[in-house]
Amino acid sequence: MRLTFDDSVERFRAEFVAWLADNRPSEEEIRADPALSSGHLPVWAKRWTRRMFDDGWLVPGWPPERGGRNASPTEQLVYLEEMERARVPRTTNPQGLGIVAPSLLDYGSQEQIENYALPILRGEKSACLGMSEPGAGSDLASLSTRAVLDGDRFVINGQKVWTSGARHSDFCFLFCRTDPEAPKHKGISVILVDMETPGMTVRPLPEIVAPEYPDLNEVFLTDVVVPKQNLVGTLNDGWAMANGSLAHERGMVWVSSSIVLDDDISRLVRDAPSWLGRVSEAERHALAERIADAYIDTAAARCMGYRGFGKLLRGGSAPEQALMKAFASEARRNLAMVAAEVQGPEVLEASPPAVHATTLVPDENTSWIEQYFRTFALTISAGASEIQRNIIAERVLGLPRS
Repeated sequence: MRLTFDDSVERFRAEFVAWLADNRPSEEEIRADPALSSGHLPVWAKRWTRRMFDDGWLVPGWPPERGGRNASPTEQLVYLEEMERARVPRTTNPQGLGIVAPSLLDYGSQEQIENYALPILRGEKSACLGMSEPGAGSDLASLSTRAVLDGDRFVINGQKVWTSGARHSDFCFLFCRTDPEAPKHKGISVILVDMETPGMTVRPLPEIVAPEYPDLNEVFLTDVVVPKQNLVGTLNDGWAMANGSLAHERGMVWVSSSIVLDDDISRLVRDAPSWLGRVSEAERHALAERIADAYIDTAAARCMGYRGFGKLLRGGSAPEQALMKAFASEARRNLAMVAAEVQGPEVLEASPPAVHATTLVPDENTSWIEQYFRTFALTISAGASEIQRNIIAERVLGLPRS
């Protein structure tokens, strides 16, 4: 059975594909001025994000004044499919576009929307997300960074870690504790902090892949003074805001995972025969079986994603979203490992430097072993696999909380 969309959706797809062909930045343009981190906005990226905003293709499901065209959920799905196939990012600041801007549109004041959310959507500003802390990890409720209200200002002290893009971002969407006496999940607030504010120190954390282009950072806050009007939403209501913010990130993340899995398995199936010819028959059979397993995982991830999307369209809940997030991110890691083992010693050759810098858009020049190392981040971002397993255990299997 072949699944298809109706004619109106395919017309929407054709219109976008034609616009993309006429307007997208070229690969040469991207490589000549690569994004140095997920907070860096190269010149081409600023122009590209602004062009998408002006023509209503940046976030198609939103109204035109916010960079969209009121597209239906199914139209948004095919839009994301074509973006992934084109291998061009909407922005080089994904946490700004995918989490911070929509959160400000949901909870921010009109002034915050004008001064922070819309500049992100127009490619003028970038943002980082201050959540994880030493000793707390991704357990947001255990954060200890403290903001004390002192008249018409907050004074902030603490430390964040694993903050993507912080060294190039214009401001931080900072989660901090504003009521230390409240229960663990309460007393948390969100405050906008410009990265140039005195008392802010950013220290990059080199990674095992391309250490010359660190994206993760430690952020230290020492007596940082921020105007009271930079509080987002209601004081001490940050926990509810965090759930809403992360929901923006997780909504359609499966589309990207499914498309990349499809592309990766196609690349492996294309290249594997020449590599398998160099190993013994017994080893060849074992590796071929693992490739077949990866192919089946890819098909299963695609089916699971569309099944969950179909449930959401009908207004139901979709536990497949948690299943898909955990399964697809680990399937990508497994596929990269299988490919690296099939390729053999050649896999240790480094990728070209230009590819290292464009970390947001891996391509065929990215080595399999490099892709394998990068996939570990996929099992953490947008909800760690351990968190997804907790959701599955409680909401799908009905198991008690530990």
